[in-house]
Amino acid sequence: MADSICRTIRDGALEGEHAPSLTIKDTTASPYGFDVFTHVLSQTASLILAGKSQSRGLVVVAYSRSPSFYLDYLKRSGVDVASSQKWIHILDCYMDPLGWKHQLAETGILPSNSSADSCLFQDVKDINKLHSLILELGSGLVGQGKVRFSVAIDSVTEMLRHVPLSKVAVLISDLRSHDQISSIFWLLHSDIHDVRVTTSLEYLSSMVASVESLNQSSDGLSGDLGNLSLLEQNFRRGKFHVRFKRRNGRVRVMNEQFHMGESGIKFTSVTVEDGLVSQGLVPKVLFNLELSEKEKLERARVVLPFEHQGNGKPIQIYDGRRSLAPESMGEVSADTSQSNTEECSNGGGEIIYFRDSDDERPDSDEDPDDDLDI
Repeated sequence: MADSICRTIRDGALEGEHAPSLTIKDTTASPYGFDVFTHVLSQTASLILAGKSQSRGLVVVAYSRSPSFYLDYLKRSGVDVASSQKWIHILDCYMDPLGWKHQLAETGILPSNSSADSCLFQDVKDINKLHSLILELGSGLVGQGKVRFSVAIDSVTEMLRHVPLSKVAVLISDLRSHDQISSIFWLLHSDIHDVRVTTSLEYLSSMVASVESLNQSSDGLSGDLGNLSLLEQNFRRGKFHVRFKRRNGRVRVMNEQFHMGESGIKFTSVTVEDGLVSQGLVPKVLFNLELSEKEKLERARVVLPFEHQGNGKPIQIYDGRRSLAPESMGEVSADTSQSNTEECSNGGGEIIYFRDSDDERPDSDEDPDDDLDI
């Protein structure tokens, strides 16, 4: 399922349609949304370098980590960052988001720091300037024309600390509709915001990935000491739900399980044998979705209409014409034949039909399904 997300981002936008967008959301109960974000980021970077992606460049808007962190992470992930200036730009909204360090540097109190791989942005409240810088950095990577680039925002939660939701929504919508944007994805800490914020960002997304814990108990951390080991193990595991919104309006939901290891996040498919995960995937409803053994036996005993009984009696299939008992069918046939003969002798009409060939389908007097057990 995580691979399906990366493939969608790899394929990019179709001509005349908005770019695919991904919301990655987590909570304090399972704070691994950033690991999912960096996984998608590294996969996107690898596909861009391999020339397998519609995108030819990547702009990272860094709110929660420094530019050096992302370069080091990509290097550890096996991505060649030696030529990073040609395919990635990092818009640094982390080091000095409000310009305070810049003011101190002008007075000589702090030294000025700059990086060739990043662009320092010192006024995160100016959303229009942020929009222009994203497009400028992307165009600087891929040039002007129909070549596209991808955009990654590492924390919309940090963005919303300085900018209202309406402006953030306009920024994302404008980026999605831009001719040079191939895809865009961002991270959101959903439990910090109210439902209105989460719903609005999900509405702007063609994909929504949710990171959830395995055991969502209402009493939080309560539990005896004997279960601490199990709780610690389950804390590093969780459920990963992805909702895909297709262009025809249909919604497809997929589920996986993730595990945090020393090398990063790993995704595995949900199996029936994994009772803990499969039980958590069943929606909470007021009626039972499963049948007991007794109910299964009773269902098997139900005789369906027109089903053969198998009790040794002659098989009778109702064809919509016979309504009398079999023993009286002979008398009815004789009476009908005699009546037809009388009608013919009295000048009544009759229909004479000759079949053209033996390959012609049977007429209505023959039931082609007599030999079927229906």
